[in-house]
Amino acid sequence: MANVATHPQTAPTAQPAPTAPAPLTAAEIAALALSLAHLGTGPQATTARRALHTLLDAPHDDVVTTTLATLTAPLDASTSDRARVVAAAITDHRVVRLCYGDAGANVTIREVEPVTCLVHRDHWYLVGWCRMRRGVRAFRFDRILAVESTGLRARPRRADRYLPFQRKAS
Repeated sequence: MANVATHPQTAPTAQPAPTAPAPLTAAEIAALALSLAHLGTGPQATTARRALHTLLDAPHDDVVTTTLATLTAPLDASTSDRARVVAAAITDHRVVRLCYGDAGANVTIREVEPVTCLVHRDHWYLVGWCRMRRGVRAFRFDRILAVESTGLRARPRRADRYLPFQRKAS
């Protein structure tokens, strides 16, 4: 029997029907992407990126094509290190302290409750609750100058509520 991965919504039942697999949610894609972000360039990382690319392989517009290329490309070493700290903080529900340079080169130190990461076009983003701004913010990884865990507990938040283009619950 071949090794087959299925989405929980399409797990085999007593009488499997030939249906298309359920598409991955934005939160699932973000989680996979973040996991791949800090794997580096080893053989497992290359294989995993190829698998993700295959999962998402379909005709796309320019934005999706660029985003997919960013999503499946390895990060440079320093960004990869920051991604590891962020991933651990998301998993452990810990607040991180960012040294962040915005588009205007203004540098701030912020405490952020990280929720998820996403990729849009050419850039990776950390999405979370910024305690300084008292709201949801997205931080470009290439503008995060330094990141460390504070050790403080962050409030658990559902990632799907923090991702763009999500439908509001009825």
